[in-house]
Amino acid sequence: MRYIRTGSFKRFFSNRRRSFDEKLPKESFSPGEENDTCEIVPLTEPPQRPTWKCFSFEEIFDATAGFSSDNLVGKGGYAEVYRGILEDGQAIAVKRLTKASTDERKEKEFLTEIGALGHVCHPNVTSLLGCCIDNGLYLIFQFSSKGSVASLLHDENLPTMDWKTRYKIAVGTAQGLHYLHKGCPRRIIHRDIKSTNILLTAEFEPQISDFGLAKWLPSQWTHHSIIPIEGTFGHLAPEYFMHGIVDEKTDVFAFGVFLLEIISGKKPIDGSHQSLHSWAKPILNEGEIEKLVDPKLGGAYDVTQLNRLAFSASLCIRASSTWRPTMTEVLEVIMEGEMDEEKWKMPEGEEEQEEFWGFEDLECECDSSFSTSPHDSI
Repeated sequence: MRYIRTGSFKRFFSNRRRSFDEKLPKESFSPGEENDTCEIVPLTEPPQRPTWKCFSFEEIFDATAGFSSDNLVGKGGYAEVYRGILEDGQAIAVKRLTKASTDERKEKEFLTEIGALGHVCHPNVTSLLGCCIDNGLYLIFQFSSKGSVASLLHDENLPTMDWKTRYKIAVGTAQGLHYLHKGCPRRIIHRDIKSTNILLTAEFEPQISDFGLAKWLPSQWTHHSIIPIEGTFGHLAPEYFMHGIVDEKTDVFAFGVFLLEIISGKKPIDGSHQSLHSWAKPILNEGEIEKLVDPKLGGAYDVTQLNRLAFSASLCIRASSTWRPTMTEVLEVIMEGEMDEEKWKMPEGEEEQEEFWGFEDLECECDSSFSTSPHDSI
């Protein structure tokens, strides 16, 4: 594999600065092509004009008070995220790729996020403000003041998240994921949909973040085969874990787990290493939906909305990707109440396969996490 070195970064972004003021770029980075090489490939359609800019190191250094530990809001295996304030008063999140990562790993993650987010524009997808390549590699985002869904949902020191907010988060996340799959010039498969990667604005509007594992799929491809397997324990779809097959249904499965987390208030993996979807599946099959609900809600939830979310989750976590819905169909269920059980009834042989899997094989061989969130809670 061949990666672009630091000198190439500087030449590329130097040219990029000039081209932004002159004309639309004719080329763009494409993350996740065959063999995971970071290449420059021509776009099939004219891209939107990029709105992100190249920040100087002095700008982000001053904004974060010299990357003060007081401004550290998130930390993972290959990145640290700092809160910052620009001179104009705008709050930002600066993602610094750490020295613990190899240069090739850092560059790959950097290019992947730049390529995936450079021309993305949707209220439910995190906004990339720019980057910096001086004294390291940095990505700059709008700051999400409420932190992640996981931090608000599972922090015992915070008030219980009410049902109205949970439903709003579920709908907004579904709309953001639908945009990535259907609304972009190229289909973007996120590959790491989870509550720690869903950030919240001051108005509790969800924004999908962390595109370090994202893949672009050309329109003529039905799927993409990827090795090694990367993702997060408890969210991996069976076909991806077993065969490395990635398409939109990979994200749909993870979104189903996310819905169960929103409904139940439980973490994707509990203390006994049982996955949330293996716990919820028999309850869903029995139709005892109320047993899924977070007891901390005290019964304060909308029954119709609950049924829509639970039905959507039951379809999303099916072992067979063929019988999972698209995000278009998920939105129809969540927002319009299109719950035609006969339409989604699987043949008897498929139902037996679902029971055979039970999803237990996926948990026992998998590390707890392969990836990290770009920034979590404040």
